[in-house]
Amino acid sequence: EKLRVALYVQKAALHFIDAGSRPIEYKLSQETLLAGYGIEPDELESIVRSHNSKAVESRGGVEGLAREVSVSLPDGVASEEVSNRQNVYGFNRYAEKPARSFWMFVWEALHDLTLIILMICAAVSIGVGIPTEGWPDGVYDGLGIVLSILLVVIVTAVSDYKQSLQFKALDKEKKNLIVQVTRDGYRKKLSIYDLVVGDIVHLSIGDQVPADGILISGYSLTIDESSLSGETEPVHINRDRPFLLSGTKVQDGSGKMLVTSVGMRTEWGRLMVTLSEGGEDETPLQVKLNGVATVIGKIGLVFAVLTFLVLALRFLVEKAQHHQIKHWSSIDAMKLLNYFAIAVTIVVVAVPEGLPLAVTLSLAFAMKKLMNDKALVRHLSACETMGSASCICTDKTGTLTTNHMVVTKLWICNEAKTIKSGDNEKLLKPSVSDAVFNIFLQSIFQNTGSEVVKDKDGRTNILGTPTERAILEFGLILGGDSTFHREESAIVKVEPFNSVKKRMSVLVSLPNNGGFRVFCKGASEIILNMCDKIINADGKAVPISEEQRKNLTNVINGFSSEALRTLCLAFQDIKGNHKAESIPENNYTLIAVVGIKDPVRPGVREAVETCLAAGITVRMVTGDNIHTAKAIAKECGILTDGGLAIEGTDFRSKNPQEMQELIPKLQVMARSSPTDKYILVTQLRNVFKEVVAVTGNGTNDAPALHEADIGLAMGIAGTEVAKENADVIIMDDNFTTIVTVARWGRSVYINIQKFVQFQLTVNIVALVINFVAACITGSAPLTAVQLLWVNMIMDTLGALALATEPPHEGLMQRPPIGRNVHFITVTMWRNIIGQSIYQIIVLGVLTFCGKKILKLSGPNATLILNTFIFNSFVFCQVFNEINSRDMEKINVFRGIFSSWVFIAVLVATVGFQVIIVELLGTFATTVPLNWKLWLASVVIGAISMPFGVLLKCIPVGTCTSAANSKHHDGYEPLPTGPDLA
Repeated sequence: EKLRVALYVQKAALHFIDAGSRPIEYKLSQETLLAGYGIEPDELESIVRSHNSKAVESRGGVEGLAREVSVSLPDGVASEEVSNRQNVYGFNRYAEKPARSFWMFVWEALHDLTLIILMICAAVSIGVGIPTEGWPDGVYDGLGIVLSILLVVIVTAVSDYKQSLQFKALDKEKKNLIVQVTRDGYRKKLSIYDLVVGDIVHLSIGDQVPADGILISGYSLTIDESSLSGETEPVHINRDRPFLLSGTKVQDGSGKMLVTSVGMRTEWGRLMVTLSEGGEDETPLQVKLNGVATVIGKIGLVFAVLTFLVLALRFLVEKAQHHQIKHWSSIDAMKLLNYFAIAVTIVVVAVPEGLPLAVTLSLAFAMKKLMNDKALVRHLSACETMGSASCICTDKTGTLTTNHMVVTKLWICNEAKTIKSGDNEKLLKPSVSDAVFNIFLQSIFQNTGSEVVKDKDGRTNILGTPTERAILEFGLILGGDSTFHREESAIVKVEPFNSVKKRMSVLVSLPNNGGFRVFCKGASEIILNMCDKIINADGKAVPISEEQRKNLTNVINGFSSEALRTLCLAFQDIKGNHKAESIPENNYTLIAVVGIKDPVRPGVREAVETCLAAGITVRMVTGDNIHTAKAIAKECGILTDGGLAIEGTDFRSKNPQEMQELIPKLQVMARSSPTDKYILVTQLRNVFKEVVAVTGNGTNDAPALHEADIGLAMGIAGTEVAKENADVIIMDDNFTTIVTVARWGRSVYINIQKFVQFQLTVNIVALVINFVAACITGSAPLTAVQLLWVNMIMDTLGALALATEPPHEGLMQRPPIGRNVHFITVTMWRNIIGQSIYQIIVLGVLTFCGKKILKLSGPNATLILNTFIFNSFVFCQVFNEINSRDMEKINVFRGIFSSWVFIAVLVATVGFQVIIVELLGTFATTVPLNWKLWLASVVIGAISMPFGVLLKCIPVGTCTSAANSKHHDGYEPLPTGPDLA
């Protein structure tokens, strides 16, 4: 809406200016003249921006503009001129908001309310401490809090800053489109960032227009400008309206354009100046965990207030008993301030700000790893949602198969032939006449959306879709000449292939005023139904008999059962004048049936088996013939004995009741349209409550990709429209990569559950110990500085350790997590409560009986005991962190050394703990401990591990089958959020 309003305001202003003033006269600058160009960047920009057709005509049309920017339309820009053009006309990059510096993240971290309150406490503590205790003893308590706060702030800022850099790099990768251009006389692929004014860009269905430009030539080119104007009506681009705007999408047809403006001089670039893009929305899991954090924070606040009231009341009662209620000193003020600091620190510990951090860390870590595994995550939420996927609707071509297609079978003139490597034109010459041979080659080279080009080394390359490449390659093997056949007849009209019609047609004018000829190719049964004649060995068109039609159907089915993609080639001659607006729908003459082999990708069958073991149903949704689809599906392990294969036409004719009965058994849908895919996805999500992942590569797949829980676009075969509507782009178009995304999605979810289990245990123990001790003894064993250190262990370091654990194979041997399940399960509660009970009992006994047990005496006895309690508490968390690596399995050491982050966090935690206790006692209110007390602390922490193993042996809930339960562990979970309170 912002874009639309901004565009309308801008256009209205331009029309107003144009109406009230004479045309601006642009003078060539010295820079432009010296560079050898005849038109200013501002004038080029103005022509396209104002859609000024008169200015284009006055410059000699698109050919004249090409001369002004010193470019040959057939050959394109010369590579050595690129830097010169970038200096004069600019780079194809948009202005971006400058990245936030590290100090901005430090500043944001310092704005945390609880940290601000603690800073005030520290300042008051120093202010009161210096007059009462003198320098430097009076500053130690306050300075200890300040140092702890700074440590927390720095660690938080470093973590956030690293994530921002990572997301920026991923965002740049998302915007790095690949475009096809003609340069140095050759057609090649370029990054959108390398585009310059004068480049000749080739556009086809689904492409994004990469810069502002003017149409050179095209067929049925239709542009969707809704991303700029908000208008859904497509715009037809032709000689009368040749202007193309950056950021718009090709809805239909194909064409070539001359780039006239790039980067910030384009329509899209100017709008980006006035609009700043919003950041990534919170993911569903982040929202859920924010709710949990709020509830726990409120509980912590209640405990903090109660702790402060209990401590303050005990203090006042003691003063009253000693008849000193009217006598107050700075020492009394310091005591009350210390009580307040402990209460505030309890809030700091209780508020689990590490929960959202853990989600962000885990998702960012997964995104980075997935990028290495050829999956580009466009939306954060897709990572966690993919872990819940219970169904994958996948394409066949390029996803399950290699997309390296070769013609291996041919039926022509009532004869089927097998094509072998090394075959040439002799394959057909003896058995068919020259007339048939020539018309077959014409149908190959004239009716194509691909192009045969030569590179700098003189090697022949074919640019286009894999199917088109296979047919053109076959034409070249037969001795065909692409240039000769393309120039043999002038193309009048082209109807490009799309997934609805499943065919491509081209209307050409025959030489010497011989009328017109239409070539058509596409899905075998569709083309066969459009034909009423067949070409015989002499090159004559004869009517198709019913027996011949039946034989042709058997030929097509025979090719299909060998897992071949089948296409029919047909033509029709039209005498006299013909309206170029229409291409006939019937009365064609069949030329040939082509069988194209597309081998199944290595590892696909194993990947499908992994999905089935993980409770994920795989369904193939393809535009291919049903026999081809079934053959490939069986080879991949998708179609099983009890499974159903159906054609799209049959599927869409079913009523809701029939659909409800057949969808659970549906494994293959052939000859499907994008509408069929959309209906299937909608039914699976709304009726069967499945979490659906869908693959797509065409423009028409956009609705299904958008409707699905996770849209997976193909990076190689996918159009820009499909990619824009997808959540994840599969860079190598490989089904195995989709399984990798699912594995990482499950890993993200489980890792965050592990962290939540770990953090809630620390929360409960810290709150209960400090509150009970304050109520009974009048002092809290854990000081503000100590609690801040524990807070950092469980928030930042804990999130770093547990949220970045790599996935293991066991994740794909359990059912999917399912939609709308509670996050904290019974298994987690068992571990949390069990560990909390152990730690509370041990630390409680030490608090009340520790001096007697440890035989401590003397003036430092209380300080030594509190240091020992603090040390034991920290080591309990260290070993509980190890214990939390797996919530159900006893062996928590499996794969521990493959997670270097986890090891690094453990080492860092223990190392800092030694420094705090032994060297920073003045600030942390600790004293150095002897080796026996250190060993005792480690033993107390270590005992929590076998205790955790015993807990995992306790059965919880009633295990249910994967069919009846979507929970990852099979147990009925306890509530979270408000229900948790």
